[in-house]
Amino acid sequence: MAKIALIGASGQAGSRILKELSDRGHSVTGIARNPDKIAALPGVTARQGDIFDKDGLADLLRGHDVVISSVHFLASDADLLLAAVRASGVKRYLVVGGAGSLLVAADTRLIDTPEFPAIYKDEAQKGADYLDLLRDVEDLDWTFLSPSALFTAGERTGQFRLGTDFLLANDNGSSISFEDYAIAMADEIESPSHIRRRFTVGY
Repeated sequence: MAKIALIGASGQAGSRILKELSDRGHSVTGIARNPDKIAALPGVTARQGDIFDKDGLADLLRGHDVVISSVHFLASDADLLLAAVRASGVKRYLVVGGAGSLLVAADTRLIDTPEFPAIYKDEAQKGADYLDLLRDVEDLDWTFLSPSALFTAGERTGQFRLGTDFLLANDNGSSISFEDYAIAMADEIESPSHIRRRFTVGY
């Protein structure tokens, strides 16, 4: 059983990750701006946290085995988040990433394709920038988990594929549910296979 701090525990992906970790018996500190929105689950402690308060966030993270960041890139500051994790002394850091930085060809990212929706471009670019930032980080055991292109509420099937830097797709397109994404995240915590690497999950 690990002691895990989850930043953004009340969000769409964060709430599913929280439930998956709770179901597996982990001890989770769920951190959100409004802790009342964090699900009351076994092993979960809800805490109020401000992701722009480096020192306060570091205090909340301190003493955990793992930190997970599940916050929107446009609504956060990558440098500040990294500074808080470093200040906390926690070495294992996992990030709920985006699909935009995944490759669809050897030198073409999903975000650079003409079909990529303009409404999501700023968020996707910020996520890609965060991944680039992490790739130069050597003092943390980071992992960046990119979902498939369509990342939505669905079923927990346990039936999915893992990849590295290329977008996963099948005859129905490129997708993953929040619930199955949470399985992949929890599996990576329990059996680390992508230290200082990005990987992806999809059907």
